[in-house]
Formats: sequence, structure tokens, C-alpha cells
Amino acid sequence: MTAPGDPAPGPWDDQDPRLQAGLEHLQRAAREMIAASRALLDVAEELVEDPSAASGILDLLGSVAGRAGRVAPSDPASDDPDDDPPVQRIPVS
Repeated sequence: MTAPGDPAPGPWDDQDPRLQAGLEHLQRAAREMIAASRALLDVAEELVEDPSAASGILDLLGSVAGRAGRVAPSDPASDDPDDDPPVQRIPVS
């Protein structure tokens, strides 16, 4: 019997601890994805409510893209010593 305030036992409580840990990691990842989605929806809502905010957001994205372009190598394929393509395509029949 559980004490008041204790969480009710779930179906995973008597399982392998690795399974429990994996489930907890997936739950944390799902919460992070939900939080990220909410943040993006907040930005989208702001753009709908105040279209002039779009210029500020576009400026920010442009500066981030510019910095990323300066950090990234100009030709990533030339840095790869292998001649293999970065993606292997496997035909499926």
C-alpha cells in the first residue's frame, strides 16, 4: 500500500532497472521536445501578432547562419580522407 503523496506503482516498477532507466530517459527527451515545440509556437504566435518582429528574428537567424558559415569548412568533402560518399543508398525492392 502506498502512503499519501507517493506515486502510484506503475507497470514498469518491477521490471529490469535498465528498462526503467531507458523509459526515464525517453520521458525526459519527450519533455524536452514538448518544451522546444512550445518555444517555437511562442515565436510563431509572436510573428502572427506582430509581423514587425519578423525582421528582428530574421536578423538573428541571418547572424547565426553567418557565424555558422565562418566556422564550418567551405568544402567538408575535401576534409574526408575516404572516397566513400557520406550517404550509402541501399536499393529496396
